[in-house]
Amino acid sequence: MAKKDAPPRWDRKMQQRLARGEAAALGELYDRFASLVHGLAHRVLGDERAADGVTREVFAHVWEHPDSYDPRQGPLRSWVAALTHRLAVQRLRATESAALALDGSGGTEELENKVRHASVAARADYIVQSMPTPLRAALELAYFQRRDYRQTAADLGVTEDEARRRLRLGLQLLSTAHDAAAPGAPPGRYGGAA
Repeated sequence: MAKKDAPPRWDRKMQQRLARGEAAALGELYDRFASLVHGLAHRVLGDERAADGVTREVFAHVWEHPDSYDPRQGPLRSWVAALTHRLAVQRLRATESAALALDGSGGTEELENKVRHASVAARADYIVQSMPTPLRAALELAYFQRRDYRQTAADLGVTEDEARRRLRLGLQLLSTAHDAAAPGAPPGRYGGAA
């Protein structure tokens, strides 16, 4: 039996394959995480072209520096999300700073508020995407379809107590979006503010 904190086998194997320079590994990684990377980048930047650029940067970084991922520090998905967040925030700061310099309006406080807001939104998106399906389904019914816990229970075919439990746990997870950590990154090596 594997140790509780052992990294998932796929993550370890992928890191090893990337370190050996297997192009097929990069393709598999892209297939698995491209929508996550692009979605997080777009959420931070609010621009399709900029998100495309960050997506390319993320996968180029992974290809050029596969050893910068340490499977013992957390899942590959969290590392990729943290890398995406860092690069997207760097790009946001650079473009917003350039815009501030050109028109002379606003200031660094306004820029940092924008970065903070974009980071929280990206983290919330990541949390919802990473949630177990039962929690996500309950939140989607309650939020998007405006169902109360009784209606959610009926729609999901669960007890009212179970529906309340799922909604409460989902909302508790979402409340962590205001943490200073990067999207999905656990405290430690891949966490921290941008």
